[in-house]
Amino acid sequence: MSAQPAAPAASEQPVPYRATKLPDVKLLMWVFLASDTMFFGSLIGTYLAYKDRSLVGPLPVDVFDIPLTTVSTFVLLMSSFLMVLSLHAIRQNDIPKFRLWTAGVAFFGSIFLGFQVYEFVHFVNAGLSIHQNLFGTTFFILTGTHGVHVTVGVIWLVALIMDSYLRPLGAKDSVYVEIAGLYWHFVDIVWIVIFTVVYLVEFV
Repeated sequence: MSAQPAAPAASEQPVPYRATKLPDVKLLMWVFLASDTMFFGSLIGTYLAYKDRSLVGPLPVDVFDIPLTTVSTFVLLMSSFLMVLSLHAIRQNDIPKFRLWTAGVAFFGSIFLGFQVYEFVHFVNAGLSIHQNLFGTTFFILTGTHGVHVTVGVIWLVALIMDSYLRPLGAKDSVYVEIAGLYWHFVDIVWIVIFTVVYLVEFV
């Protein structure tokens, strides 16, 4: 009798697909992003609902530093460009460049978080805290939640880089980088909305 062919190793098994023609992990990410969109929508809606209702200061015009926040926004947007390069690199089986661009995304994300920490400390020193007034409560919850999302993204990207040293990665694994990219681009888009409706509208 002829020997039965050996089953493929777990790392070589194809990514599962459903009737949607999307890999399971990608479909799951889209579902998560849809729910997270509603979550951020409720936070932004709450901020706008209580806008200009604070009975005491400081108010947005007293603490916002638009040039500083513009720089941090630019840094986050540039990280999305690096994320595109990272995905392209792994699809080309260019692991050194994948590591380089992914590390760049994580680095830019960390810089953005550094700007946010600096801003929060500045606001607290100016007398604004989460308990000070309605503006402080809604602002810190909204931007703080976004900061948590960025932190999760940075950790995820670092984990991808570490994984590339622990096992062989290649084009077959690009879907996992793609879902990380979807998450990262989502976080960037949410920040653009926050930057517009929270920061820029105050000075229009």
